[in-house]
Amino acid sequence: MSGRELGSAALVRLVAGREISARLRDKNFIVSSVVILVVLIGLLGFQVAVSSGGESTRIGVVGSSAGLERALEAQGDALDVDVSIVDLADEAAARTAVEADEVDGALLAGGAEPELLVRQSAGGSLSAVVQGAVGQLAVSEQLAEAGVPALEVPEVAVTALEPDADADGQRVVAAIIGVGILYGLLIMFGQFVAQGVVEEKASRVVELLLATMRPWHLLAGKILGLGLLGLAQIVLVAVVGVAGALTFDIVDVPGELIGTAVSVVAWFVLGYAFYAAVFAVAASLVSRQEDLGSVLTPTTLVLVAAFVVGLQAASDPTSALAVVTSYVPGLSPLVMPVRQAAGEVAAWEVALSVALMVVAIVAVVRLGGRIYAGALLRTSGKTKLREALAAERA
Repeated sequence: MSGRELGSAALVRLVAGREISARLRDKNFIVSSVVILVVLIGLLGFQVAVSSGGESTRIGVVGSSAGLERALEAQGDALDVDVSIVDLADEAAARTAVEADEVDGALLAGGAEPELLVRQSAGGSLSAVVQGAVGQLAVSEQLAEAGVPALEVPEVAVTALEPDADADGQRVVAAIIGVGILYGLLIMFGQFVAQGVVEEKASRVVELLLATMRPWHLLAGKILGLGLLGLAQIVLVAVVGVAGALTFDIVDVPGELIGTAVSVVAWFVLGYAFYAAVFAVAASLVSRQEDLGSVLTPTTLVLVAAFVVGLQAASDPTSALAVVTSYVPGLSPLVMPVRQAAGEVAAWEVALSVALMVVAIVAVVRLGGRIYAGALLRTSGKTKLREALAAERA
């Protein structure tokens, strides 16, 4: 069956399959994918290390009693310190345990004057826990000797003025990480599209391809094939990130985290469709890899600006800059997810931003397709936009 007998959908699928096959064999693509996953796992490991770094202390006790142990544990709870109590037989055992670093300190509670043995100095939490517990126990014993019944201390009610602050912070951090990965993938896959276009022009392969298909088939197939790879990659990153965060109990609001990840993936689809078309059209204007940087720089700078504004939106999602740019096509994929994570966006705002982005994608694809068709067969130097449009009309 000849190429002309194939329908448009089949031709687009053919080009898409070729792009996927070529990139799966590309070492740069494989290395970049591994690097992204390694960085993500490293971030998860760092967060686990930070989260598990809560303060704790091991206290050896000579002459322990149930009342003293309860007082030490209660004092530890009050100071948010994890207290572990080790019963020791005598002072000699206490000194040995301290010198061997088996305990942070040893409390000699059997005598008239309690004494705390430490190797060098009593850390802040160790001293505070022991002093508070001994003082509390001494007051209780003196009151009991005086015939005063134990005092009932009322429990203090805690009212959080911003109960969702931690959850909001976790969502924003997840969105920043997601937008950072999204930014990297848009740059990487945009470059893949551009490099493929120039390679085909430089090797004159494009002339053979256009003998069996139209320019828009080639453009659509490239965008679709690499887009599916990019989507698979960011979904994999999202799954690994969410699964890791839930497994290691890094987040308190798993539903919100999943929602943020889905939002980032959805914005990748829109952002990729926009930027892949722009990168492909820009690349069609040149015939050498050496000239590629000059035509891609403006688009790359827009992506950099969007990423910077997205980071700024994390600290102030209601600022005029963040709000305005979250509606600007090309900038919104890297700004709106952060504003959504901060909980400062109404549903109609997201819908408006998506609608504007879709309109922009349609406009870029329509105009870009004309430029692409007019410039694709011009292999002598750099083609101007006006020349490409004139060639397409001719």
